[in-house]
Amino acid sequence: MHKQVTTEQLAIIDWVKGLACIPDREFTLANVQDYILRHLVRPETLDKYLFFSKGNYTRNLIFKNEVFECMTICWEVGQFSRVHNHRDQNCWMVAPIGRLKVQNFRVEERDASHGTCRIVPTDIYEMDAAHPAYVNPLEPVHQVLNLPEFNQRAVSIHIYSKPFDSCEVYLREKGTYSDVPLHYTSEYGKLNPAEKLL
Repeated sequence: MHKQVTTEQLAIIDWVKGLACIPDREFTLANVQDYILRHLVRPETLDKYLFFSKGNYTRNLIFKNEVFECMTICWEVGQFSRVHNHRDQNCWMVAPIGRLKVQNFRVEERDASHGTCRIVPTDIYEMDAAHPAYVNPLEPVHQVLNLPEFNQRAVSIHIYSKPFDSCEVYLREKGTYSDVPLHYTSEYGKLNPAEKLL
């Protein structure tokens, strides 16, 4: 039997303030997941942080300190991330707008000297406003997809602790992986000058 969780709807700014009130030593996988389950983001308060591009999904920074960073990722229909990891950092995700599929992978073989690996798909699940998720630290390689059949834009909110500026990207068909730098499409509601949205 499912336990009924009392939820509260918050503006994104208040939601982030609540996260920032969690002490560093208590910013654990379980505590943050519990916070996300109990506090929903009111989608209409996200407008300032929504930038869509036909070319690729966008990463839009909302908040960053030494403990965590929080961003929206905006997905047009059919867009998806590359298969990647999060540098051994914790990650929580929720999709207050639309829904997304998350595919996890297990790394079965890895040769760092040649940048080669073999990954196999494992768990798969859907994420939406009522079903947040976190990246399994034991199986951190994953891909996020806004499937064409969902037929709608999606917006996910991601919390990374601690913040990081690169990740490993895996090319399953080639059996290789490499380090890739990360950047923000927008920061605190302002589009970065170098960005051109299609």
